[in-house]
Order: sequence, then structure tokens, then C-alpha cells
Amino acid sequence: MAKTRLELHNFLKTFTDNVYFQPPSSTLMKYPAIVYNLNNNQKVYANNDTYLKHNRYTVTVIDRDPESAIAKQIEDIKMCSFDRSFTSDNLNHFVYTLYY
Repeated sequence: MAKTRLELHNFLKTFTDNVYFQPPSSTLMKYPAIVYNLNNNQKVYANNDTYLKHNRYTVTVIDRDPESAIAKQIEDIKMCSFDRSFTSDNLNHFVYTLYY
């Protein structure tokens, strides 16, 4: 079955201490940061029952460095794929889809 969100949170903290789950707009973030939220889930069925379940998260690495080492490490995670990147307020955003 799917791992818990707190397990994912602790895993992401191995890349940086600045990890935020669905932060409200009033949150003052420190950079580099990882922001993630639950996007969907994937279920695989067998014998009329749930066989596998993976939650799908959108993970965004926000860094001042356009060649972020953290983004490169996130990209290497199993079941993770790069979606897009963009720059906003002189910060580079790298967006990934992660099944965890």
C-alpha cells in the first residue's frame, strides 16, 4: 500500500530542511525549498481488490540556482518524472510528478 505523507515529508527533508506541504500564502519560506501537495492516486486492482496504491504528488523545488543540485537529486528518485520549469520573482521552480 501507499506510504504515508509523513514518510514522504521526512524523505524530502534529506535533500533540504525547508520542506513545505501545501503551505498557505502567508508562510514565509526559506530557499532552497521543496513544496509538495497531493495530486491524485493510482490504484492497481487484482482479484476484485486493490493490489497496489501509489499517491501522486506534485513536488516543486524552488531555488535561486538555475542548475539546482536539489532538483537534480529529486529527478533521480524512482517513480519521479520532470514536468516543467519556470522562473518567478528571480526564483527557479522545477516541477516534478512523484508517485510515493
